[in-house]
Amino acid sequence: MRLYLDQMIRTELAELLRQEGHDVLRAIDAGQDRADDARIMERVIAEGRVLVTLDEHFGDWAILPIEKHPGVIRLKIHPPTVGRLAEYLLPILRRHRQEEFADRLVIVGPRRERWISTAR
Repeated sequence: MRLYLDQMIRTELAELLRQEGHDVLRAIDAGQDRADDARIMERVIAEGRVLVTLDEHFGDWAILPIEKHPGVIRLKIHPPTVGRLAEYLLPILRRHRQEEFADRLVIVGPRRERWISTAR
């Protein structure tokens, strides 16, 4: 799967994802470590990558309205340690194909996984 990791996701998680065979680009490696959400979404869409983020704003369409995109996975895991993030993210990536994330916001927490369509 082609993934884009938002700036708050640590290098160690990127390495775990690469070991699983994912094509991973980190915001910091793309020169977007200080980019706003709209610029990050532009890059995600242009490159066809699923965004992985901890940022709540990616789930607030009033702030950042988006329709067509490769997918957004918002991790609601506290504390967001590499181990805990991997514990919830890796199984979802193993169970689903990249196409299944298209035009979806997937909110992942310890108790549930919520899939929301963003297409209008």
